[in-house]
Amino acid sequence: QVQLVESGGGLVQPGGSLRLSCTASGTIFGWNMGWYRQAPGKQRELVASITKRDITNYADSVKGRFTISRDNVKGTVYLQMNSLNPDDTAVYYCNAAYMDENWWGQGTQVTVSS
Repeated sequence: QVQLVESGGGLVQPGGSLRLSCTASGTIFGWNMGWYRQAPGKQRELVASITKRDITNYADSVKGRFTISRDNVKGTVYLQMNSLNPDDTAVYYCNAAYMDENWWGQGTQVTVSS
């Protein structure tokens, strides 16, 4: 059983930055990783993803503001979030995919408010 633990969420003012981390219970070498978010009353949506070959993809709403990266040795994927605005408020979830398996973290709350 793979465990994913997110951290780094919190309350930040508009225009601020946060860095989310997602650490797996083992190596993530060969896995495709992603960050999703779910705001109240909305469906969960993909924010950013990074393949096992380091190919990245971003939602249009976060392009140029968010950066996803990974450290396979540490088993960690990061989401650097800059220029945050209230629309970014959501619970952020880490996702890991390997072969036919799929795992989710418990989520971390990000609130952007003045």
